[in-house]
Amino acid sequence: MRNANSREATPGPPAGSSALTPPADATAPVRHSDAPAPGELLGAHYGHCFGCGGEQPHGLHLAARAEEGVRVTAEFTVKAAHQGAPGLAHGGVLATALDETLGSLNWLLRVIAVTGRLETDFVRPVPVDTVLHLDAEVTAVSGRKIYSTATGRIGGPDGPVAVRAAALFIEVKVDHFLENGRPAEIQAAMADPDQVRRARAFEVNP
Repeated sequence: MRNANSREATPGPPAGSSALTPPADATAPVRHSDAPAPGELLGAHYGHCFGCGGEQPHGLHLAARAEEGVRVTAEFTVKAAHQGAPGLAHGGVLATALDETLGSLNWLLRVIAVTGRLETDFVRPVPVDTVLHLDAEVTAVSGRKIYSTATGRIGGPDGPVAVRAAALFIEVKVDHFLENGRPAEIQAAMADPDQVRRARAFEVNP
């Protein structure tokens, strides 16, 4: 991760590593037939998620929306609690926003996947009170590996680029969460009578 959040960086896509380059036999992603319709808000996948959950007072409260293909857009407003330098968003918070948006893509594929690698370019500082518009899409799939990219722009979809990311997600079984999460939270999520909420609680996690 290259953090240039406090200065202007050279524009251009993330350089990426070989781990983020799809192999020659990778295939184009296929939107699941039961994926949310384009324009539909995805909602929080878990109420206590720092990225999207409504039950986290200082979380990002990021709201993602399904788009055409295997693509989502999202927005979040940088609050004072998200500062790194005075008046500017913390680079780690911006990386979290990218990761959360990229993770939302997996709901369009209807797979459970976790972040395997995330590389981020910080192009320009993001002031407090800024609305950051994020746009992410899956670029390729190879077995359990899902390759994707995202861009964050200041103020809206046509605003200046502030952050970019390339990511690799790995498809897993729900056992990944059941075996590694804290039992109290796991049991509470599994007890949710809402089947969709119960499934989405285990949607993404590093």
